[in-house]
Amino acid sequence: MKQHILVIGAGFGGMWTALSATRLFDIHGHDDVEVTVLAPQAELRVRPRFYEPNAHQLAAPIGELFDAVGVKFIKGAAETIDVAQKRVGYIDAAGEKQVAIYDKLVLATGSRLAVPGTPGVAEHAFDVDQIEQAVRLENHLKSLVNQPESQARNTVVVAGGGFTGIETATEMPTRLRAILGDRADINVIIVDRGNKVGGSMGPQIAEKIVEASVATGVKWHLNASVVAVDEQGVTLSDGQRIDTKTVVWTTGVRASSLTEQIPAERDHLGRLHVDAHLKVIGLDDVYATGDVAYAASDDIGNHALMTCQHAIMLGRHAGNNVAAQILGVEPTPYRQPKYVTCLDLGAWGRFIPRAGIVRSSCSGRRARNSRRKSTRCGFTRRWLIVQWLGRQRIL
Repeated sequence: MKQHILVIGAGFGGMWTALSATRLFDIHGHDDVEVTVLAPQAELRVRPRFYEPNAHQLAAPIGELFDAVGVKFIKGAAETIDVAQKRVGYIDAAGEKQVAIYDKLVLATGSRLAVPGTPGVAEHAFDVDQIEQAVRLENHLKSLVNQPESQARNTVVVAGGGFTGIETATEMPTRLRAILGDRADINVIIVDRGNKVGGSMGPQIAEKIVEASVATGVKWHLNASVVAVDEQGVTLSDGQRIDTKTVVWTTGVRASSLTEQIPAERDHLGRLHVDAHLKVIGLDDVYATGDVAYAASDDIGNHALMTCQHAIMLGRHAGNNVAAQILGVEPTPYRQPKYVTCLDLGAWGRFIPRAGIVRSSCSGRRARNSRRKSTRCGFTRRWLIVQWLGRQRIL
């Protein structure tokens, strides 16, 4: 009887899970397993770049890719998971309640911005967590030109000084000047609870963040947090007040709330504890990957971060290993000891922390267009490799 692998989520982790599973079945000539992806859209969203303008362009359709490799796609939003009955309840494209049955489940529903109970955030703040929210921010920024000239209009407060906050803030002066004009007195402020600029990222990267902040005119308000947001500005924990029409919230993410329906241990970010093969500990037929997986990335105590770089590798391993379990072959332990990323620091340039590479000459609109083209080309190239090699080299 045909078995069913259900992957919930079509992001980096979910997409690569499906591709990797079908690859292993192809290698072994096994065609009696159906791999299904359940997600709201058959598209891969390039979430790490939603702080840029034109975020609506940062999504790649993957329906044809799934068709090419024999993956079934269901358009819908998962709502309930019954591990005992191996059933997933979801709302389909028509708004009707449906049920999907599985033999093996891979949860790859990613993470969402952790929105606190801070007064006024839900009503008055913006974020760049999803395309829809990034587009909402862009529309707001474009509308500022229709407001009377004022310091509040020209001021943007970014709550949170992590990766997303820094990239959002250092990009903001360029975005605002494109809308308000080069002579506009732009004021971008990062509010962060830390006592040093980029202090949580180590001295090498912090030094570059300071340089970029000075070059782009981004200011830091340290040892404070936003405790209230209203139509006219923000109130800080140290009692200070900043008048602004634009507040962008970037204070961290949490794993999808669907993890709460899995009867297993979770970490403080809601991620499910998994073993080396990405199987949820204590459950034989449930795997977790991407941002919902609390997975050891090496043998010295480090764990995968909630990044697309980790989600890609986690997805490849999860797909391979769930297929390996069905085939009765040896799984591949997940390990990713080296992590390199690129921090975009606006018009100042880009910095690759681990390698210490500074690319300050490729900046501004030219760099954005180059990177957007590179992303599209990279995605297409991977797709062609998948088909050309018969899906033999995904993992």
